[in-house]
Amino acid sequence: MANETGPGKVRQVISAEQIQKRVREMARQISDDYQGKSLHALAVLENGFVFMADLIRALEMPLICQFIKPQYLQKQDGDSRMLEIFFSHELDMKDQHVLLVEGVLHSGVTSEFLMSDFRGRGAASVKLATLLDRQSARRVALQPDYFGYLVDEHFFVGYGMASPEQHHRNLPYLGAWQE
Repeated sequence: MANETGPGKVRQVISAEQIQKRVREMARQISDDYQGKSLHALAVLENGFVFMADLIRALEMPLICQFIKPQYLQKQDGDSRMLEIFFSHELDMKDQHVLLVEGVLHSGVTSEFLMSDFRGRGAASVKLATLLDRQSARRVALQPDYFGYLVDEHFFVGYGMASPEQHHRNLPYLGAWQE
């Protein structure tokens, strides 16, 4: 299925129905794992916001919901480049059960940093949920605790994820984007 709205073309890979079924299955597993506890769900923007919305509606527990948007600053240091991660606001994670929610897990560098940071802030537990797990792009030894689909496609759009021009986030399905 191609979508001609905006630059590039989109080939549907995972239908809206398949996504919703898998999100409900993940929510059931998370609810079982955190039974009798409250949860602090933290979505990484922008790719994780639609997944987070559907996931938290299917969870059966008290929860706090927040969003975080890492900012990347590349600096020149002689011949090397450094990548620093900044966050828009401070979060109180002390004694909280934290679920980091990602739309897609690529290298794992940002997720690993965040999870380590939350543990350092005194979180009772820190787990990772991602809709798409692209293990072939992993640069660190990190595995999600909950995942929807293992994928090899280079670039997905839809269901909250966008093309480089920020198009296609509104598609109800996940598609492979092609220029």
